[in-house]
Amino acid sequence: MIQGVGSVLARNLISYAGSVENVFRIPLQKLLKIPGIGEVNAHRIKESNVLALAEKELTFIEKNDIKTYFYLDADYPKRFGQCIDAPVVFYYKGNANLDTTKIISIVGTRNATAYGRQICDEFIRDLAAKRYDFVVVSGLAFGIDIQAHKSSLQYGVPTIGVLGHGLNKLYPASHAKTADLMVQNGGLLTDFSTAANIDPRNFVRRNRLIAGLSDACIVVESGAKGGALITAEIAASYNRDVFAFPGRVGDSYSKGCNKMIKTNMAALIENAADFEYLMGWETTSKKPVQQMFFAELSDEEQKIVDIMGRQEKSFIDHICMEMGMTVGKISALLLALEFKGVVDALPGKMYRLR
Repeated sequence: MIQGVGSVLARNLISYAGSVENVFRIPLQKLLKIPGIGEVNAHRIKESNVLALAEKELTFIEKNDIKTYFYLDADYPKRFGQCIDAPVVFYYKGNANLDTTKIISIVGTRNATAYGRQICDEFIRDLAAKRYDFVVVSGLAFGIDIQAHKSSLQYGVPTIGVLGHGLNKLYPASHAKTADLMVQNGGLLTDFSTAANIDPRNFVRRNRLIAGLSDACIVVESGAKGGALITAEIAASYNRDVFAFPGRVGDSYSKGCNKMIKTNMAALIENAADFEYLMGWETTSKKPVQQMFFAELSDEEQKIVDIMGRQEKSFIDHICMEMGMTVGKISALLLALEFKGVVDALPGKMYRLR
């Protein structure tokens, strides 16, 4: 709650001070010696009325049955623990398990088309029909976000809305009814206190929570620029899987998705089955392909296998760069390896060892 002290700096403060309490107890001169603090922040810590504000926040939390998570707590979500800029503390009201085995985020433009709303609904419907234990996360905004929440509720999937403000208000107000239902089957989550104003910058900041809480980020529709693309970029930086639904060439709200696919930032999916396959969620048994044990590989094929062995999935462009060969040559080698039962071809120009 101290201006100028974000998640990363707060962790640094606590580490150097030795405890949370010591941050407020140590002398000003010692504060000044902590890397990254500086004179302005040091005076803010010593002179602000932050403890009084925290007391007020605590009263609100207790009155409204809100759960708080602190980054040193044992029940702090494991996925957030993997993110360097995850919140030091956040607030949550709901019943969904934040450590559920499968959590996905679905984001997109606020100006969703009928096409975008339909594929979002069908995607959640088809995943729900498989009876997976999963949670859908989004931002409760207009467009694709609210469609993801509504479809999740319709098909009995817990859904969490990440807010860009405190839990004492709701924006947009027209989504209040949906938000109430989400608290009963999912929840509302934010790292903003009740003192935070509704500010456009806060909604950009909250995108890191949408990305960090999930295993995969799915972009349904997006313009050339927008919050959905920011969320996808953050998800990629957290080593989360990123997927996008393609749109027609020239459609303004498909430009972002098409560009992500074109630049290999996101894997192309057309339906829930594509996503299940790429994420390894499939439960239906398939006829196994007989792999050639001790298959005879050429030197070039063996080099490709060695490269692919370093990661779970490999883009063909990455293999080309490592091998110093053209796409045509690598494609032919990969096809030969596929026939030998050594590799599997995946959507989005990706391959993996079988």
